[in-house]
This record gives sequence, structure tokens and C-alpha cells, in this order.
Amino acid sequence: MLYIVSTPIGNLKDISLRAIEILNSVELIAAEDTRRTNVLLMHHDITNRLISFNDHNKEKTTPRLIQLLKQNKDIALVSDAGTPGISDPGFYLVREAVKENIQISPIPGPTAMISALICSGLPTDKFTFYGFLPKSTKKKIDIFNSLKTKKETAIFYESPYRIIKTIDVMNEIFPEKNIVLARELTKKFEEFMYGTVNELYKKLKDKTIKGEIVLILQ
Repeated sequence: MLYIVSTPIGNLKDISLRAIEILNSVELIAAEDTRRTNVLLMHHDITNRLISFNDHNKEKTTPRLIQLLKQNKDIALVSDAGTPGISDPGFYLVREAVKENIQISPIPGPTAMISALICSGLPTDKFTFYGFLPKSTKKKIDIFNSLKTKKETAIFYESPYRIIKTIDVMNEIFPEKNIVLARELTKKFEEFMYGTVNELYKKLKDKTIKGEIVLILQ
């Protein structure tokens, strides 16, 4: 069995009892960042074997994991934080497991985009998740231009190093759209900023923003 195990996005207490049980019982835990996962395991007194599985080694590591699964070994897949397969390499292993008719089971839990969305006050009945925004300003402009007339809620992940430039680009295209910036979710300095794109740009343009960021636009 390949278990897709959701882990905390910040607060280490945000993990299900079932997730702890699975992480204790499997033969192997495939982790995007073994050091980060080891912090979580130590916090919950979980002692188990870890293997690195990330964007850099997924093609090399996947055949080994598939072979173990075919030998009736149970493996848990975890990401850096949140739900594997959401803007991370987890989908690659899942896709190969599906091809090989290997049984897959989700262990539900946190994901940053949903946590941000439910606190945004913006419509949740229809939304599109775009993942991480591209680094290229031109590609960002193309995405934002496609959203100018759309009414659905759009969700993005963005780096703190590019966030001011991103909101600047948004401000040039649709300054009056509603936006919510969610930062450091479930952590000590968790913060939500609400307003129009223009209001948020004026508030942030001369500041340094840190932490994991989710942008929600409508």
C-alpha cells in the first residue's frame, strides 16, 4: 500500500491520529525533505526509516519504491508540509503507482490553500488553484490578464522574495479586485491581510515580507 500522508503546514500538532499510526507502521517513509520530516517524527516519538524523494531524484527513486510496493511493503509519502501531490513531486510517484495497479490510500489533513481560502471571506463555491506563480513577469502578466473578467476565486502560492513585485504587477492590471494575503499559516506569526489589490500594494510596497504565502484573488 502507498499511503499519501498529509502532515502539518506549520504547527506540529496539526496531524491526525491516523497519520501518526501510519507513519509508525509502514516499512518506509518517502519524504521530500528528510531533515524537516525528521523534526516532525521526533516531535511525535516516531522512529522509522526515511528515504529522500524530491524533484531532483524522483525519476531515480521511483522505480525503487515501486519495486518495494510490489513486494507488499507499505510506504508512506509525505511532503515538506501539507498534502503530498499539491505543487510538489508526489504526483509523479502516485502516477507510476497507478500504472502498476498498486493500491493507494489518502490520509487526509492540512493543505495551505484550503486553510487560507476558508479564512479569506471570498467565495468558496468555485475556485481555481494555480500553484506557485512563475518567476517570469511576462508569464505572470499572461496569467493575470486571463483573470481580469473572471468571477471565480483564484489561489496562488508565492515566494516572499517576489511577493511585492507580484502585487505590483497585479496592481497594474486589476487594482480594484479583492485580494487576501495569508502568511505563516498555523505558525506563531500567522497573518491575514484583506483589501483590494491597490490597498494591499500601498500597505506592502515599502515592507519586507517573510514566510510562506498564499494569495487569494476574486
